[in-house]
Amino acid sequence: MDTSALDQLTQNGQDLDADVLARLAERADDVNELLGALSQLDPTDLERLADGARPAKPRRTPQPPPVDGDVYDVFENLTPEQEHTREATRSFMEETVHPVANEAWENGTFPKELIPKAGAFFDDVIGAGTFTFPYDDPVRSGIISFEMSRVDPSFCTFYGVQTGLCMGSIAMYGSEEQKERFLRPLERFDMVGSWALTEPDHGSDASRGLETTARRDGDDWILNGAKKWAGNATFADVNVVWARDVSDGQVKGFLVEMDMDGYEVEQLGGKIAKRGVENVLIDLDDVRVPEKNRLPGVESFKDVGTQLAPCRAGVAWEAAGLATGAYEKALEYCNERIQFGKPVSSFQMVQDQLVSMLGTVTALQTFVMQLGRLEEREGSISAERASLAKVWACDAMRDVVQTARGVMGGNGILLEHDVARLFADAEGVFAYEGSREMNALIVGRAITGQSAFV
Repeated sequence: MDTSALDQLTQNGQDLDADVLARLAERADDVNELLGALSQLDPTDLERLADGARPAKPRRTPQPPPVDGDVYDVFENLTPEQEHTREATRSFMEETVHPVANEAWENGTFPKELIPKAGAFFDDVIGAGTFTFPYDDPVRSGIISFEMSRVDPSFCTFYGVQTGLCMGSIAMYGSEEQKERFLRPLERFDMVGSWALTEPDHGSDASRGLETTARRDGDDWILNGAKKWAGNATFADVNVVWARDVSDGQVKGFLVEMDMDGYEVEQLGGKIAKRGVENVLIDLDDVRVPEKNRLPGVESFKDVGTQLAPCRAGVAWEAAGLATGAYEKALEYCNERIQFGKPVSSFQMVQDQLVSMLGTVTALQTFVMQLGRLEEREGSISAERASLAKVWACDAMRDVVQTARGVMGGNGILLEHDVARLFADAEGVFAYEGSREMNALIVGRAITGQSAFV
């Protein structure tokens, strides 16, 4: 074979692989003609040809953009107080609570060392002596629930029971003496509070079926019965216990203190959700409560419902925060997880699921923000609006956490990636503050004018 053309290529400084030339020769009738044609190319064209014959250089994976769970800037244009609350809550949750969240969840106990830190946080964002309920800034209180649940729904429940339920009852229905004696220490978290309505045999039908009784005996009340769930009650100094007055059949509220005789608390085990919350069974056996511990502003079960409306709205904020946290954690994981030589977030089916989650998360955020502004504008939230928020937000939250857990494969069931905990805790958020069905019937009655309650 005439090698003059090949020599010419070598003189031009081109490094051509012999195997490449052999493959080219198989497709040519005349190798000399092929080499002659190559020898006529200028160095630039020859270099391009040589580049095409070399193995392609591996592409570098581009750096993903920062994870952003608020792509529609829903949380822009907050007031300075609201923005401070958001930043302070996020910092507190990520720096103080998150490092102990998974261990507490796995152990099934609340990390008590967080209690004084929660007091310092409350003083920073709310301020001792300024607590009101219903909240004077529902958006601000909603942001707290959102940011807490985004990181640790169990801590969100601890805080919500302390503030919205226990402190809320005293703020709404307590005497000035009770507010001074209980509300001020609760604001500082020097005292821990609980709240007990549900019973072992009565949940959704508590308004009619409440069996815990209160009987007046001189300057005291004698309480008998049982309660279930009551978060924080294992270590709470005071528990708001709801009981039916045997004399008039109306439900009344009592501040039961931990050291009262006949008041026994047992922690519930076997939970699959909100494991960082210490829920309980309570036995009330002739518990003597002084009249000064009865909430004087409570006249009937209707007052309980009035208090629960803003609390249910808070659960919608919690659901939105939990869903946002699950989406952010799933996206972060998919950006870091390498399969088949590249991040799983680069695959079409994964991106489709991430986009689906983001759409739902964005809808949740806009939904609860409008809910908060509506409550702020009108000074309260109606039962049907609160119940609609609870129903829809929790349904949407479940969709997000299911997708987030699934897109992470087997690692999605491990606590170390956080989504497994959020996935499980979502069931607790879905279940409490009234079942889905009961809340749906409240909305249904409002929009049809017909009650479908049994």
